Amino acid sequence: MTIQITGKNVDAGEAYKSYILSKISGVLEKYVGPELSGHVRLEKERVGFRTNCSIRLRTGLQVEAHGDGADAYGSADAMVERLEKRVRRYKRRLKSHHNGRDTANGPEEFARDYTVRVSDDDQGEEKGDAPIIIAEAERGIRDLTVGEAVMHLDLSDNQFLVFRNASNGGLNVVYRRTDGNIGWIDPAGKANGGA
Repeated sequence: MTIQITGKNVDAGEAYKSYILSKISGVLEKYVGPELSGHVRLEKERVGFRTNCSIRLRTGLQVEAHGDGADAYGSADAMVERLEKRVRRYKRRLKSHHNGRDTANGPEEFARDYTVRVSDDDQGEEKGDAPIIIAEAERGIRDLTVGEAVMHLDLSDNQFLVFRNASNGGLNVVYRRTDGNIGWIDPAGKANGGA
């Protein structure tokens, strides 16, 4: 298991590193095995600490979790609790919804993901200028059932996931709603997503 542990605005000392590594190792070996890689970052915020974790599973899925606390160890414990809940849920869904499909397949196509700066003034729009792109990344678009897409979204801290619906081949989106539920957008309008 290769897990990099770093600090932002704080030094993640050896005691913290060994503590978090033992906690994460226990959770991951219990549910998914030891052959994983990832990154843990401890951040000092105005009020308290935040621990962010990103682990890549053997299937290629990325599990993300974070935790906040008054001290570094409290934030680590909150993060490990959230990580364990997500990994346990992932393992349970794999057992009950796998249906012989190979979930280890990588993305078949890619889409560009842009972050655009939004200004408060209307002058840029009147001039017909395009918005300023401040970040750019590439995201994979996988063939998934709706149930698998929900599982992928649930394992991450992302707000949405674009995927190709395995039942009808159309592009779909699952997203986190403000009421805590997950929404599903299917432009084809066919509700047979295999959920």
